[in-house]
Amino acid sequence: MILKFKEVLPGLFLTIIIYVFSYFLSIFFGTVLLGYEKSPISNILFAILIGIIIGNTFNLNERINLGLNFSLKYILRLGIILMGIRLSLSDVFIYGASSIPLVILCISSVVLVVIIFGKFSRISTRLSYLIAVGTSICGASAIVATAPVINAKKAEITYAIANITIFGVIVMFLYPYIANYIFVKDPITIGLFLGTSIHETAQVIASGLIYEQQYGESIVLEIAAVTKLVRNTFLLIMIPMVIYFYNSKNKNSYSVSKIFPLFIFGFLFMSLVRSLGDYYFNSYGSVPNIEIWEYIIDVIITLSGVSLGVAMASLGLMTNIKEILKMGYKPFFIGLIAASTVGCVSICALKIFIWFEIFV
Repeated sequence: MILKFKEVLPGLFLTIIIYVFSYFLSIFFGTVLLGYEKSPISNILFAILIGIIIGNTFNLNERINLGLNFSLKYILRLGIILMGIRLSLSDVFIYGASSIPLVILCISSVVLVVIIFGKFSRISTRLSYLIAVGTSICGASAIVATAPVINAKKAEITYAIANITIFGVIVMFLYPYIANYIFVKDPITIGLFLGTSIHETAQVIASGLIYEQQYGESIVLEIAAVTKLVRNTFLLIMIPMVIYFYNSKNKNSYSVSKIFPLFIFGFLFMSLVRSLGDYYFNSYGSVPNIEIWEYIIDVIITLSGVSLGVAMASLGLMTNIKEILKMGYKPFFIGLIAASTVGCVSICALKIFIWFEIFV
C-alpha cells in the first residue's frame, strides 16, 4: 500500500518535535545544569525515553501510527544509507570482513542455546526458533520473515517480538557504558560488540549514537552499523536452514527480495561516492573545491544524524510496555538466556581475538 505524504505527516511531525526537544533538553542538562562545554548526555537517549513516556501515556491513533511506522522503516533506512558517506568503501569491506567470524559465532551460539533451553522450558519449538533468529540476526524483521515458513501462530509472533523489544531496549541503553568499561575505549572492538550483541538495527544505531555522543568516538557507530548490516544478510542463510531443520517436509517458499535488506546497497553506494570523491579532490582538486567537498560530507552526515534521531523517537513511541508485561515468564526466561548468550559470547570472543591479535 502506497502511503500519501499527508497520511504520515502527523506521526512524522510528532517524531521531529520529540527529536528537536530532546536536542535542546540534552544541551540544557549537560551545559547549563552540569556546566560541561559539550553535553555528556545523549539527546538520542532523551528522544527514546520521551517517546516511551508519550507512547505509553497517551493512546496514539492510527494516523499517528502510520507516521511512526514510516519513520521507523524509511527514515531509519535513509539515515543508514546516508551514514555510508562516513566510511570509504575499503573501510566498509575491512570492517565487514572482520565481523563475519564473530557474527557466525554469535548466531550459532544463540540458536543452539535457545533451542536447548526451549525444550527444557517446554515452550513451542516455533517460538524458540523465532526468539533465536530475532536475537541473533535482526530482531523483529527476522521474526516476521521466519514466521511464515514455520507456520508460527500470531500469539507466538507477538511473544517473540515483545521479547526482542524488552531485552533489546535494555541492552541498547546499557551496552555503550558496559562496552566502554570492558574494552577501555577501544572503538573498533566496541563497535563490533554493539553490532553483534544488540537485537534490532534501530537499537544498534541508537546504542552507537549514544556512545558517539557520550564519548566522542564516531567510528564506533560506523563499525556497529557495518557489523549489523553483515548480521542482517545472514537471513539469506538462516531461513533456508530453519526450513530444513524445522519444516523439511513442508515446501514453503520465501522471497529473497523481501528478506534481504536492500538499503545495504544504498549504504555501499554512499561509501563508493565518498571513496571516489576523496580520491578525485585529494588528487586533482584545488583547496576551495576540497573545502566544498568536505562541507557536502558534513551536510550529509548531519542529515543522517537527524534522520536516525527522528527514527529513534519513533522507536520509543512504538515501544509498548503493556504488551511487554503481558508476556509469560517462560518466553521471558528464554529471551533473557538468548540476550545474555549473545552478549557474553561476543565479549569472550572479542577478548580472545584481542589476545591472539586476530583482527582487532
